[in-house]
Amino acid sequence: MKNCYVVEHPLIQHKCTRLRDKATEPAEFRQLVEDVSLLMAYEVTRNFRTVPIEVETPMAKTSSLILDEPVALVSILRAGNAMLTGMTKLLPEAPIGFVGIYRDKFIQDTVEYYFRLPEGIEGKKVLLLDCILSTGETARAAVSRLKDYGVKDICFVSLLCSQQGLEAFHQAHPDTLVYTTQVEPEVDEQGYLVPGIGDVGDRLYGSFDKRL
Repeated sequence: MKNCYVVEHPLIQHKCTRLRDKATEPAEFRQLVEDVSLLMAYEVTRNFRTVPIEVETPMAKTSSLILDEPVALVSILRAGNAMLTGMTKLLPEAPIGFVGIYRDKFIQDTVEYYFRLPEGIEGKKVLLLDCILSTGETARAAVSRLKDYGVKDICFVSLLCSQQGLEAFHQAHPDTLVYTTQVEPEVDEQGYLVPGIGDVGDRLYGSFDKRL
């Protein structure tokens, strides 16, 4: 699919299989999300700009490359927070913002309850983090909010996405690149990906859905 990059590294796929397993306990689940997020960060940053600088090694002066792509991380609460630990291990200097948005099934719309971004984010490449893109409504609303704030360069990073969610997302934001590890074929009536990994928030924090 256009503007969707599926990260197919064997180690990532191995860890995602453990995420899928309903027997995986919350502590291991959290560690797996961190691990997969860290590994995805390598792919997300693959095409970041670099510039040469002069450094002095113990042996001689030489020219070497450093990143020249100002980046910020924005988590969609609450599941996106689990991805921050892995991402910040590779991007420790990236400022972090938070967007609290959920889909209210009673009013059939998204509701924003929290929004806080670091100063100067408008001029940075923003990696927007959420573990799951299901119907795509929350992701669409979050990207729209960032654009309204003045952010122009956004990548959406998610562990799993649904086919229909991606299509809906790119209808609204065709300019936003999505990184994921797998595109799932189905979303059930409750909004869970099928086969999926269940309710990520519940599995991260131990408040289990009876269906799991």
